[in-house]
Amino acid sequence: MNTILVIDDDIDLLNLIRRALEKDHYHVKTRAVLSEVSQKDLSSCDLLLLDVMMPEKDGFTFLREHRGIIDAPVLFLTAKDFEQDKLEGFASGGDDYITKPFSIKELRARVSAHLRREKREKRIRLVDGAISCDLIQKNFYVEDEQIPLTASEFEICLLLLKNKGQVFTKEDIYVAVYGYDAMGDSQSTITERVKQIRKKFKEVEFNPIQTVWGIGYKWAVEH
Repeated sequence: MNTILVIDDDIDLLNLIRRALEKDHYHVKTRAVLSEVSQKDLSSCDLLLLDVMMPEKDGFTFLREHRGIIDAPVLFLTAKDFEQDKLEGFASGGDDYITKPFSIKELRARVSAHLRREKREKRIRLVDGAISCDLIQKNFYVEDEQIPLTASEFEICLLLLKNKGQVFTKEDIYVAVYGYDAMGDSQSTITERVKQIRKKFKEVEFNPIQTVWGIGYKWAVEH
């Protein structure tokens, strides 16, 4: 069952949208205040409906601040219908734009279309709690903060994240990242790379790589 997160300060509209989308067998979460939206809400939803004119800050700003952890299409809801607003919405990371007042039939059709497209397209982001990996830009984030990894550090983290819970020896990691023909000391190279990765994640109070003594490493987030 797909989860849809709806953020709008209009309680009546929230309830209307929730009832309509639940009829299509979606799990619908509603939030009327931006401060009540958790990182888990954002990282776990399959589609986000976001009002532009919120009292705390506008939806464009909110999305720019959190797009790094949202691996889902974002549809803006707004009473405005100006071309510049649409351009700003797309520039901030939005996927679609629905102008109020809209028909529930149109909303349901837009939601269904975006979710169908998500199933067809390759997912471009891996998410594990507050940590996410952008597969296109090749960046790791903790919440909204990018972790400045080198190319080899990124590949190590990606390998472990994609195989979460599986233990890899240093030799396994070395071959996966550098190839069979690479010349170097796999033990010291991987040890040093993991040390640097941990140092960078430690700055945001996370440690995503766990040592399995006598074997190697696995992805297991600690904070």
